[in-house]
Amino acid sequence: MTTSDVTGMTVPELQAALQDGATAAGIAEAYLDRIAATDGTLGSYLHVDREAALERAAAVDASGNAGTGLAGIPVALKDVVVTAGVPTTSGSRILEGWKPPYDATVAARLKAADTVLLGKTNMDEFAMGSSTENSAYGVTRNPWDPERIPGGSSGGSSAAVAGGLAPWAIGTDTGGSIRQPAALTGLVGHKPTYGSVSRYGLIAFSSSLDQAGPMARTVLDAALLHEAIGGHDPLDSTSIDAPLPVLAECARRGADGDLSGLTIGVVRELGGEGHTDGYEQGVLDRFTEAVALLESLGAQVREVSCPAFDLALPAYYLIAPSEASSNLSRFDGVRYGLRVGDDGARDLDEVMALTREQGFGAEVKRRIILGTYALSSGYYEAYYGQAQKVRTLISRDFNAAFDAEGTGVDVLVSPTTPTVAFPLGSRVDDPVAMYAADLCTLPASLAGVPAISVPCGLSDGLPVGFQIMAPALADDRCYRVAAALEAAQDAARGSRFLDQLPSRVAEGAA
Repeated sequence: MTTSDVTGMTVPELQAALQDGATAAGIAEAYLDRIAATDGTLGSYLHVDREAALERAAAVDASGNAGTGLAGIPVALKDVVVTAGVPTTSGSRILEGWKPPYDATVAARLKAADTVLLGKTNMDEFAMGSSTENSAYGVTRNPWDPERIPGGSSGGSSAAVAGGLAPWAIGTDTGGSIRQPAALTGLVGHKPTYGSVSRYGLIAFSSSLDQAGPMARTVLDAALLHEAIGGHDPLDSTSIDAPLPVLAECARRGADGDLSGLTIGVVRELGGEGHTDGYEQGVLDRFTEAVALLESLGAQVREVSCPAFDLALPAYYLIAPSEASSNLSRFDGVRYGLRVGDDGARDLDEVMALTREQGFGAEVKRRIILGTYALSSGYYEAYYGQAQKVRTLISRDFNAAFDAEGTGVDVLVSPTTPTVAFPLGSRVDDPVAMYAADLCTLPASLAGVPAISVPCGLSDGLPVGFQIMAPALADDRCYRVAAALEAAQDAARGSRFLDQLPSRVAEGAA
């Protein structure tokens, strides 16, 4: 098989190839060769250790397990996932060169499954951003158009998977940082129910919101990766002690295309009738077509109003920065990471101030200042307290929409993003416009419910995402509906979605 053959395969196809005689080392080498040839353009990885990856793959081959489960399948990890002995920076200078002494639970579970780590992917610093332009180590570019953003903060992971530099990847989602980049690069990205995937070993941004999840080329691939990392973890105090739903099998059943008996609610406040300001017409057209396709598969469709969703954006940008101002206080230049000004002539406070001045980027400083202000005496209740009340109202809107005893729906749907990928640099100096990229994804994050983005077509040659939200712990519903939509669209076009990726980009000219 050629490199392009291997790097174009889905995970089940890679598993079949391994069972038919391909080697984990050969598959890893194909991806590593493609990374070497194309990542100079995309900038999706921050760290790649070719020797370690091939050594790991060879060990899997020697064990005889390659092709069993996920054994021998390469994977990429967002650089917020702590990985023993591997540089982990969270996209920040303040952690440059830090090699953790332990594995995050997500990394440990993938290691236990005998996957092969290709590398750590680029990200907005401390996951604060919607474009992967806030990384301290350079921007990442969208494989569909290298002059456009790949989304954020998991833009390195999205660009790697869409560009054929990894079969799948782990991202993290605080306010949409899995779903939004997945939508903008034509991938499937799932934010699991909060607490159903361990946060242990994820470098914290906003502890009540952060959630790791899969980014993949297909719904089934995403479900397989989700099953590998999910489940209760006693090391995480917020971990839900409940069995993970059967996800991969649900995705397979969903691909049969029968949605009879399912009720889908179109969220009026997220691109529904009368709420289209800020949404590109092409995005709305593809969304409407996807809803009609789901209805043709037997689903009942009706519009649902969730009034508090209109307040999700300001509530999120008070809650998340407030938690960040607390979480990032640990980066002081004393225990690990960057240290500036420690020449014996300065006291500890001066060293800490100099370290943070040089170590944190502009967006991180902006959010720390905003969060510290919101938590300060005299303003706590007026800002942070009110935002938490809005969060409760958003959760109540979800509960009302999903009320099984009333006229509730099974899932809610919306566009994933109001626009397609925007040009690099176009919103860097306009934080409010940048924050608006997360308009549709924030409600599910604030409520802790699962949500998935699946491609639903192109607008001006760029991917559009379709978001499906379900009640807490009903992640399987997301996969069922997403798989049905994916299969119906693939059948209509006669190919998988990423086959539409422009060949000049797909071949990756450096």
